[in-house]
Amino acid sequence: PAPVDDRGGAGGVPPGPPADRSRGQRGIESAVATPAQAGVRALIAADRSFDVGQFVGGARSAYGMILEAFWKGDRETLKRLCEADVYEAFDAAITEREAAGQTLDNKLVRIDGAHIADARVEDSIAYVSVRFEADLSAVTRDKDGAVVAGSLDDAISTTETWTFSRDLPSRDPNWQLAETDEG
Repeated sequence: PAPVDDRGGAGGVPPGPPADRSRGQRGIESAVATPAQAGVRALIAADRSFDVGQFVGGARSAYGMILEAFWKGDRETLKRLCEADVYEAFDAAITEREAAGQTLDNKLVRIDGAHIADARVEDSIAYVSVRFEADLSAVTRDKDGAVVAGSLDDAISTTETWTFSRDLPSRDPNWQLAETDEG
């Protein structure tokens, strides 16, 4: 999601590739599922700086960054990129994994698709849900490094919907992960 100041130390997700405003807004038809288009238009009305193309590019980057942070047990990055309740769920899973002496050797192979599935503004908070279709390779190792689950040779297709949020009146331009759903 975007826009973001990514000059180090600041929280948030890096912006996607620059897009001129008109091209980004024309992209609404292909980057946004039909049921979400009215919500995106309402968001643009509430925040004229919102750009669909830039947001989807930033969401793709955030997806990879958050997955990598979770897999590595990087709590600092997760705390910066996620709302408190999402961070707490990630933290609990990392703690459980550490207690079992397990590590993850996972890789995001590719993101096959990312589009806005829903968008809304509630009490000046913007929520944008992005449906990701991706391929992952996943391996769980025990404390001795032996593979206990998965394979790096076989990618697993996954579909997830992640919802990002931002307080529109805030001077902070950063979006945070507010919810994750499989399927």
